Amino acid sequence: MGLPLLSLIVFTPAAGAAVLMFLRSDAAVRWMALGVTVLDLALCIAMLVGFDTTTHAMQFTETRPWVPALGITYALGIDGISALFVFLTALLGSTCVLASWVAIDRKVKEFMVSLLAMEALMLGVFCALDLFLFYVFWEAMLIPMYLIIGVWGGDGRVYAAFKFFLYTLAGSVLFLVGVIVLYFNGGETFDILALTAQDLPFRVQSWLFFAFLVAFAVKVPMVPVHTWLPDAHVQAPTAGSIILAGVLLKMGAYGFLRFSLPMLPEASVYYSTLMLSLSALAIVYGGLLALAQDDLKKLVAYSSISHMGFVTMGIFALNLRGLEGGILQMFNHGVTTGALFLFVGLIYERTHTRSIADYGGLMKTAPVYTAFLALFILSSMALPGTNSFVGELLVLSGGFAANLAVGAAAVLGALLGAAYLLGMYGKVALGPVSASARFKRRDVNAREIAAILPLTVFVLWVGLYPKPFLNIIDASAKHLLAQVHGEESGQ
Repeated sequence: MGLPLLSLIVFTPAAGAAVLMFLRSDAAVRWMALGVTVLDLALCIAMLVGFDTTTHAMQFTETRPWVPALGITYALGIDGISALFVFLTALLGSTCVLASWVAIDRKVKEFMVSLLAMEALMLGVFCALDLFLFYVFWEAMLIPMYLIIGVWGGDGRVYAAFKFFLYTLAGSVLFLVGVIVLYFNGGETFDILALTAQDLPFRVQSWLFFAFLVAFAVKVPMVPVHTWLPDAHVQAPTAGSIILAGVLLKMGAYGFLRFSLPMLPEASVYYSTLMLSLSALAIVYGGLLALAQDDLKKLVAYSSISHMGFVTMGIFALNLRGLEGGILQMFNHGVTTGALFLFVGLIYERTHTRSIADYGGLMKTAPVYTAFLALFILSSMALPGTNSFVGELLVLSGGFAANLAVGAAAVLGALLGAAYLLGMYGKVALGPVSASARFKRRDVNAREIAAILPLTVFVLWVGLYPKPFLNIIDASAKHLLAQVHGEESGQ
């Protein structure tokens, strides 16, 4: 009971980063980073094993005074909404280290330090129960991510890093203003649970809703503030793309779940049609953009915009099926799209090209690679038996119940997904070996399979037996909906 499990989870990567500073050998740095991320993953597994699925209350809570004069505390805790994302962050942390083993061959120590610092800050975002502490973690994430893109990225890395930084900083400035307004209108406290219990006037809720919307929409990203994403993905190293797709995009949706819905229930209900419309736009627009790409990494990047549209649609359907589907789909997207970016990175290391036209016949030259790639493409398409099918089915069910037109747009987006994903796989894996394939190709090795297998497990586990994952989400999702509709019905 006395073990500060969440503090250990959050700060183990930070402690590991500090230790890396004193290592000289690149090999020692890599092994140490891998050991730290695996240890953190083990702590997260212990957290899930001890998680009580019957309650919506915060668990593993820790509270200590930090700045008492301003009511700021060091407060950590998780519920069914955040538990899966804490685990997902740790899971992808070890995947990123393995993906960077050979790909990062310069400034290895600095890269691994940035990676572990990024992991610690992302974990802090999902665990923070104090709004000021949340904002510190939220903003500090920009620094290591900026470095990962700007130092170890592609030829256009500096432009992409600045664009990423400016977009997210602009959103964060409005978020900071919203935090200050919330502090003074919510009883001069930063306690997230106490702020959730406040009954704010609708006018204040409306203003805060749009302030938070800008900040969270940039992170998701929602159309039209999505343009930083393709540049960041294309220029980022493989690990950077996995972090962006797997975890960073979830933080915008998590912000809606943790702040907009419970703290601003009237505004969330009032503006739900707007949010559903923006979600439908992202689903279709992202799908059309993905369909037009001949760059493998850009295709996966634009598909993320479409898939995250399903997430926000589920959240703002404001019914249980949609909400649980949206939360589960956040986890599924992290697993599946993180894996797809891993596969793009693996083939890029071998060929030094991302042009789909340069590939062809990979099934003959790299059969294990293409077999795993097929599984994750089928997952991204939400084929029955894979993880995304469960989440997408719940989202579509909730979406149709909330708004028929939005549900129809989501179906169109799903059809576009099948078109660009199957088209890409056909060009890359099937047919004759491309005449322009002048680069040496080799199949995946043991290290790369070690990075792929854990993600494969969750594609099949969630797809075939989703009950344990939905059990984690269920109590908190029901409580969140009661907060939203309870506030509304009280008017």
